[in-house]
Amino acid sequence: MSARLRAAEAPLRLGGASWLLPLRSLAATLAGVALLVLLVITDLATGDFGIGPGAVFRALVIGGDPAHTLLVRELRLPQVTVAVLAGAALGLAGALTQTFARNPLASPDILGVTQGASLAAVLVIVGTASEGSGGGPVDGALQHFGLVPAAFAGGITAAVLLRVLAGGRGTDPQRLVLTGIAVGAVLAALTRWVLVRASIDDAASAQRWLFGNLDGRGWDHAVPVAVVLAAMFPLSLLLGRHLGAIQLGDDTARGLGVRLRATRLLTLLAAVLLAAAAVSAVGPLGFVAFAVPQIALRLTGGSRPPLVASAVYGACLVVVADLMCRNVLASGVPAGVVTACVGAPYLIWLLVRTNRRTTV
Repeated sequence: MSARLRAAEAPLRLGGASWLLPLRSLAATLAGVALLVLLVITDLATGDFGIGPGAVFRALVIGGDPAHTLLVRELRLPQVTVAVLAGAALGLAGALTQTFARNPLASPDILGVTQGASLAAVLVIVGTASEGSGGGPVDGALQHFGLVPAAFAGGITAAVLLRVLAGGRGTDPQRLVLTGIAVGAVLAALTRWVLVRASIDDAASAQRWLFGNLDGRGWDHAVPVAVVLAAMFPLSLLLGRHLGAIQLGDDTARGLGVRLRATRLLTLLAAVLLAAAAVSAVGPLGFVAFAVPQIALRLTGGSRPPLVASAVYGACLVVVADLMCRNVLASGVPAGVVTACVGAPYLIWLLVRTNRRTTV
């Protein structure tokens, strides 16, 4: 039954374009959506003051008890929304970069894009705190001050630097990953240097953000991520057909009429903007963009990381991290700690598995 389900495909047409939609991929994606809805309801219902799922539904849809409405709509819903949007952006960015590089080790945090966005954002955090914020927590005012454009600029700069240093077309998977690791290491070292030069209060504020944190996130953090995701998600779907052809090799893709340079440029731009938007909102949540596309790939049984499923399961992982930080772990533990605990063992397993395949 599993083999038949994997082989079955349904045609999907949109205007003049058409796709073959694997049923297993559709089933895995819908299961992820159902899981995400369940996780969101659980996240909204739990905390220091727990309420039932029915109360959550009434608070969201019809109002209900004023205390529950205030708790769900004003206090918890903004943070959960940021978690969903940031996770979806990181999952989609990881799927794009891994397909672009034709390498499961490629992701914005492995290729240095996240480090570039982090460096630029830390410069803004430290500079703004030094000018009068008093080293307090990163809030909406600081984000409007320039954190979002700084993260975008830093991520794009890192991507351009990666492209130049990779040499030529920069599409050799092994070379691209190795160059990205080197670029990321340099940018991470520069970030540490900025923190060493900053005052203790400013460095503490920036360091907390660098761990990846969802605490206190509001609608002003959600809006930039939502705008970028709304723009880049349709573009990613349109690029999906060309990315499938690129997986077959450059010569085959050219023979199928794919414009390689334009496709790679748009793919890299979409991945960088998605990662930078997520980093600007919640900080660098490690390993989400790396691990989620490979997990989604194994669930869907495809030949490359699925775009929609990666976004859905990325949102699931970040919501799980938010749940654990607020209800299981000690108060104040950053969400990035949870995502790293999930992603780091997966990285080790993937490296061991790849090494075994190479030596056999």
